[in-house]
Amino acid sequence: MKRKIHNQLLAWKNKQERMPLIVNGARQIGKTFSINEFGKKEFTNMVYLNLETNPDIRQIFEGDISPERIIKLIESSTNQRIIAGETLLFLDEIQANERALTSLKYFCEQAPQYHIVAAGSLLGVAVNREKYSFPVGKVYELYMYPLDFEEFLWAMEKDLLVEEIKAHFAKLKPMPEVLHKQALELYNHYCIIGGMPAVINNFRETQSFLTIKDVQGRILNEYIADMSKYAKPATAAKIRSCYMSILAQLAKENKKFQYKVVQKGGTATLFGEAIEWLLMAGITLKNQRLEHGFIPVKAYQNLSDFKLYMSDTGMLTMHSGFPAQMLLSSIDADNAFMGGIAENFVSQEFTAKRIPLFYWKSEDTAEVDFVLQIGTNVVPVEVKKGVRTRSTSLTMFVKKYKSPYAIRISQKHFGFENNIKSIPFYALFCIAND
Repeated sequence: MKRKIHNQLLAWKNKQERMPLIVNGARQIGKTFSINEFGKKEFTNMVYLNLETNPDIRQIFEGDISPERIIKLIESSTNQRIIAGETLLFLDEIQANERALTSLKYFCEQAPQYHIVAAGSLLGVAVNREKYSFPVGKVYELYMYPLDFEEFLWAMEKDLLVEEIKAHFAKLKPMPEVLHKQALELYNHYCIIGGMPAVINNFRETQSFLTIKDVQGRILNEYIADMSKYAKPATAAKIRSCYMSILAQLAKENKKFQYKVVQKGGTATLFGEAIEWLLMAGITLKNQRLEHGFIPVKAYQNLSDFKLYMSDTGMLTMHSGFPAQMLLSSIDADNAFMGGIAENFVSQEFTAKRIPLFYWKSEDTAEVDFVLQIGTNVVPVEVKKGVRTRSTSLTMFVKKYKSPYAIRISQKHFGFENNIKSIPFYALFCIAND
């Protein structure tokens, strides 16, 4: 399964001044598989250690954690030589061992010749909970996410369609109707399947939207189990309640996260810690409200107002019980929850491209779903779940903040009219924020 992170890993490998690398991300997004593939392709050999499932390996990091001692013990334990420049040492689930995490500092300072990659599923949560000493400034970090739509198309062996989408995006010219319909159908498939590698593999093998629900259900159960494992019982209950409330939050016309939806009388004081846990675990995405559309946009955040999405749209669709046939046939295009699914998809695509999530709401009722800072410009983005796209909010934002153009994301063809770029859902991976 082709992943974009491979090029980032390769760039890290070839750095002159290289630090140990930590790959962060939620469970089941493909970190272990991607790093293993990278190790096989780019190194003479690889030594893999799982610090969560192998207690004997964890003993290596007790006591003296000098690089020289650790390398010798790992070689003896695995019966494999670790040769600088030729071997990739992969420490998986590093959040399970504080001393292993601390040892990365000493590899950076004393043995930078070794290539060391660590991966952690709940590293942010574990560090925060256990008060681990994180090797700040001594490691390089990458964040990994579920497959975005372009990677999904690669997995579906639609490489030529990807190139057609990119070519028509560059010119903002409509694709042939047959390709447009095919791309939209695949977008609808993605909204059901999502970007979890195990779910995509299951669909490739079975071509069934029924069997993938079992895989998605297992992943959801793992997430819920982690809430209990990495949080105190009272906090875990709040985390579960906030996570489960995302469905109701996205079904509202006003999708701003409201604590009272989680629990009557709910407040930020009561549920703020639970929201932070979900974000650090990488299983939710936060879209922060902007007070103004000036540069830099981050300076105009309203930290108390935000929208919350699930990090994988397929998990959202499965968890909600939204019928697959409604997405595949659009038999009820006016269904309010389809708007939530569409917004969730856009937030997932932007996050995969490292585009910060912001939305804007005026003092009255005008609202823009997303706001991008592209170079020296602030560009409003509107998401429409279907083909009906009339709205005054984009025009209001453009006039108020002098945006050079606006973007509308919908099921309509590429186009540029009335200073609005029309971009189909399937082409979001083409948008850049630089």
